[in-house]
Amino acid sequence: MNRLLTGLLALIFSPFLHAQNEPDVVLMPNINGIKLYQQGNQTSYPIIALNSSELLELHFDDLDGKVKNYSYTYQLCNADWTPAVLSTFDFIKGFSQNRITQYRVSSIAFTKYVHYQALLPDRNSVPVKSGNYLLKVFADGDINKIAFTRRMLVVEKKADIAAQILQPFNGQLFRTHQKVQFTVNGLQLNAVTPTQQIKAVMLQNNRWDNAAKNIQPTFVRGNSLEFNSENDCVFPAGKEFRWADLRSLRFRTERIAKITNEPKSTRITLLPDPEKISQRINFRDYNGSYFIETTDIQNPWWQSDYASVQFTFVPSGNTPFPDKNVFVVGEMNTYNLHDSSAMVYNADKGVYEKTLFLKQGYYSYKYVTKDIKNKDVRTIPENVGGNLWETENDYTILIYYRSLAGRHDELVGYTTINSLNRRGF
Repeated sequence: MNRLLTGLLALIFSPFLHAQNEPDVVLMPNINGIKLYQQGNQTSYPIIALNSSELLELHFDDLDGKVKNYSYTYQLCNADWTPAVLSTFDFIKGFSQNRITQYRVSSIAFTKYVHYQALLPDRNSVPVKSGNYLLKVFADGDINKIAFTRRMLVVEKKADIAAQILQPFNGQLFRTHQKVQFTVNGLQLNAVTPTQQIKAVMLQNNRWDNAAKNIQPTFVRGNSLEFNSENDCVFPAGKEFRWADLRSLRFRTERIAKITNEPKSTRITLLPDPEKISQRINFRDYNGSYFIETTDIQNPWWQSDYASVQFTFVPSGNTPFPDKNVFVVGEMNTYNLHDSSAMVYNADKGVYEKTLFLKQGYYSYKYVTKDIKNKDVRTIPENVGGNLWETENDYTILIYYRSLAGRHDELVGYTTINSLNRRGF
């Protein structure tokens, strides 16, 4: 009977427990405007060096508009973001849970919200091991009331990385993809079996949804590992991200078609985005990230407003994609291909439409498609509008190491390379 009861409880609560440990998810619908970044740089990735004075800034809004008790904790994870089998006391020095004490009720804005912010790590709660960390923000001091989670990285540099971006040798991918090859010099690692103890992960524009994982070295020469496979580190180049300047709700910027002031909110209609199959435009953009800023008032964090922003995508010939869903994605929704980012085809206009509730700022985004028939299979979304080798992209290389007696994957190397700056030999 006890075994049966235990099994039933595990069946009931396992989906919720799984969601608690899922990276980059929002579990409370009243939470919006989440930003986690290196102090002073909103477009940076949240990574800090171990035992350094570097800090991360956390910002988020509660749209209920009432002051609440929010706290946070950390979960140390492996390279694949599974929780490490370690006690909190093994990787956190000080308190394992901390209350967020800095908040401000919105002023001026039509949308009432409470803005919360914190600098991480707090001096009374410091990570003491390198690796992947899952930041969990929860309500009312109850770790089971998770509001949202976010990825963050702590690196202890023990390996040097040299990388370059090339065009693939494959003739079919030569004009549309970008290939990254790199060498890891792990002079401080002394790995006995490097192919098993060292793991490499590569991100394109800080995205985890299409990350290259479990990359195997092509050659091992002493403590030097060369990653030069033709297939492992090849990414569709895409095209430059589209953008929406929402820093002003009074004046129309270049991409805004109409601003409608309603009694308690603002509605913004963006200009329709064409599929731009043959368009070749190259410029340095924000690669999918966004930043909170306003030209209307002084402090963007608690004085700027929210708006209902309508995105419109025009497919070629105003014809819907057969057997595919269309999504509008970016850092603003962590590239999640959920209903919250799915567009709806308007047959009368021959366009796809989606409205998102966004805070004032500057947003970069793109449209992607996913095969309807593969709902249960994780497929790499297709970039709508094609791919061009010349597109500007950032690539981040992460090197993980686990000692023979280790119980988690340490993050021992980190570098970012840009396709415009480091192209060819």
